[in-house]
Order: sequence, then C-alpha cells, then structure tokens
Amino acid sequence: MTVFLGLTGSIGMGKSTTAQFFRDAGVPVHDSDATVHELYESEAVSLIEAVFPGTTDEDGVNRAKLGKRVVGNDAEMKKLEIIIHPLVRRKENDFREKQISEKQKLAILDVPLLFETKADNRVDGVIVVTAPPEVQRERVLARDDMTVEKFEAILRRQTPDEEKRAKADFIIDTSKGLDAANADVLNIIQMVLSGNWSKEENLNA
Repeated sequence: MTVFLGLTGSIGMGKSTTAQFFRDAGVPVHDSDATVHELYESEAVSLIEAVFPGTTDEDGVNRAKLGKRVVGNDAEMKKLEIIIHPLVRRKENDFREKQISEKQKLAILDVPLLFETKADNRVDGVIVVTAPPEVQRERVLARDDMTVEKFEAILRRQTPDEEKRAKADFIIDTSKGLDAANADVLNIIQMVLSGNWSKEENLNA
C-alpha cells in the first residue's frame, strides 16, 4: 500500500526546500506549483486567455499580467481556480496511479493550498512546514517581485499557520536550519516506512 502524505505551508515557510529533501531521500513528490507552471505553457493557455484576455503571449500565460488581474481580487481569483484546479487534480491523479502501480511505499503531494482546497481529505497524513512570523515575513519580502501589499493579499487567502499546525500530523520548523529540517524529513520517512505511524495516532515530528 502506498502512503500519501500532503506537504503544505504558507508562503515563505520553506516548503519547497522541504520537498527537495524528500526527493533527495528518494521519495516521489508531486509538486502542484510546478504543475501549474507546466499548464501555463500548455493546455491552460487558451482557457485562461478566454477568461482573462491579454494575459497570454507566444510563450504561454504571462504570470505578471495574470497576477495583476487576480491577486487581491477574490472574484477574479475564483475564476482562475475554476480553470486550474481540475487540471492540477487530473495530473495529481496520474501521479497517484503511477506510484500505486510501481508499489511505492511513500509519496508526497506538495499542495500549497492543501487545507483551503480540502486536499487534506485525499491524503493519509499532513506535514506542515512552519517558521515564526517574523522569519516568514523577512523571507518573503526579500523576493524581487514581492511587495507588502502582495504578501498580505496572499496571506489572506491562506489558512493561518496556527490552524495548519493544529491539523498537522507532522510539523517541520525550518527556522531551526536546513540540517534540522532534513533530519525531520528523514525521521518522517523512517516512521512511515517502518510501520510505526498511522493516521489515527496523529503524531507530531
């Protein structure tokens, strides 16, 4: 049986780095963000252009132009989600079927909006990546394309970190450093593969 763990965390918490630790340990990871990037260069382009005219070009969806239309606008964001979420879900299902057919013991679903989209109902357990608010803010505002307004708009769409941690089966605090986060990842893998963990136990790493 393949155990599917959901990996999530608010912006700037270190989720992408944590996902790479799982890959480095040989655990397959389905990256929802990467899937969206691929869709923005393929089957989603014409669908998005139809709803958001002028946001695509010869290279696919122009993320900057699309972002100006949807970030901070809940109604427009909802329109985009209606287009994208079913396409991402289809890719996720393909990933799940592949891991099951290959008899993988553990696989990760990296989903930024795991709780917000009810994707936690599709996994056997949830890993929440966290860090103190001041660390999160410093990391995010250091990004080239980020503003305080954009950061706050993104946060409003995300379940508060405290709520995510309360629902987690495993918690990884990336503010403790890369070595500590990697050790937490390896501990989670060992627990699941050894059979010393089950959903009902709701253990925190």
